[in-house]
Amino acid sequence: MKKIAVVILNWNGEKLLKQFLPSVISFSSEAKIYVADNASTDNSLEVIKNQFPSVTIIQNDANYGFAKGYNVALQNIEEKYLCLLNSDVEVTENWLTPILSLFENNPEVGIIQPKILDYKNKAYFEYAGAAGGYIDKFGYPFCRGRIFDNVEKDNGQYDDEQTIFWASGACFFIRKDIFNQLNGFDDDFFAHQEEIDLCWRAINGGYKIKYTSKSVVFHVGGATLNEGNPRKTFLNFRNSLLMLLKNLPKKELFSIIFSRLCMDGLAGIQFVFNGKFKHSFAIIKAHFSFYSLINKTLKKRTSLQLKNYYYTKSIVYQYFVKNGKVFDKI
Repeated sequence: MKKIAVVILNWNGEKLLKQFLPSVISFSSEAKIYVADNASTDNSLEVIKNQFPSVTIIQNDANYGFAKGYNVALQNIEEKYLCLLNSDVEVTENWLTPILSLFENNPEVGIIQPKILDYKNKAYFEYAGAAGGYIDKFGYPFCRGRIFDNVEKDNGQYDDEQTIFWASGACFFIRKDIFNQLNGFDDDFFAHQEEIDLCWRAINGGYKIKYTSKSVVFHVGGATLNEGNPRKTFLNFRNSLLMLLKNLPKKELFSIIFSRLCMDGLAGIQFVFNGKFKHSFAIIKAHFSFYSLINKTLKKRTSLQLKNYYYTKSIVYQYFVKNGKVFDKI
C-alpha cells in the first residue's frame, strides 16, 4: 500500500476535474488518488470513470461541505499520510517527495503545507495559504506572503522550512492517525477556517505544523465560492468565532470574543457604507448562528489550551496603522 492518499473533495466540479486532475495523476506516483464526491449533480462521476479510471471514487450521499465531506470520506482511507487537495490546484513534479521526507524524519510534525502560488499569476503567492498561516490575538488569520488583500510576489523570501500556526485547506497534509485522534474537522463549520481550528487543536495537543518551500502547487482560489458571495462572509465570520470559543485560553475567552463581536460590528458598518448590504446582513446572521452554537461548542473545549497562540496582538493595527503590508514588516 502506498503511504500517501491524495484526496480531492468534489461538488459539481466537472470542469475543474478535467483541468487539474491530469497534473495530479502525472506527478503523484507515490500516492493513491481519490475523489470524494459530495453528491454532485453534474457529470463529475462520468468524467472520472471515463477519463481518469486510475482514480478511486468515494461517494458521499449528500453535500456535506468541506468539513463533514472530508470526515465522512476519509473513513474509507487507510494510507498513513493524507493530502487534502482542492479541485482547483495544479501540482508540480516531485511535489510529494519533500512532504514524505519531512513526515518520515520528524515524528513530531503532524501537519504540513507546501508553497502555494497563484495559478492565474504564478509569480505571486496565492491568497489561501501562501507560505504558511498565523493568527493575531483576536483570531484574524494571515499568511507569510499575504496579509488581508495584499499578496506578495514570490522572490524567494520564503524559500525555507518553517514552523507555522496553520496550514491551508487548499493543500493540507496530515498524518491519518492524528486526524483520527483529533476527530477530524468540526462538522459545524461546514466550510472555511475548519483547517485553522484543526491546526490549533493539533498544536494544543503537542504537534508541530510545518511549511516547506521544496513542494510547490498553484491554486486558482475562489473557484467554489468566490469572495463576493455573502455565504462566504457568513461562514468566515461565524466560524472564526466558533474557533475562538473552542481554543482560546480560558482567562482570555470573554474579553477576546467580546472584542471580536465589536470589531465584526464595525466591519458590518463598513459593508453598509460600501453598499454591500447582503454582506452586512451575513455578519448579523453569523452572530446569531454563533449564539445558537455556544453551548454545543463549549463542550468541545479541551483542557489543553495554548497560551501563546498568536503571532502579533493585532494584525488590523499593524496593517492599517503601522502600514505593515508584508509579513516582514509586522
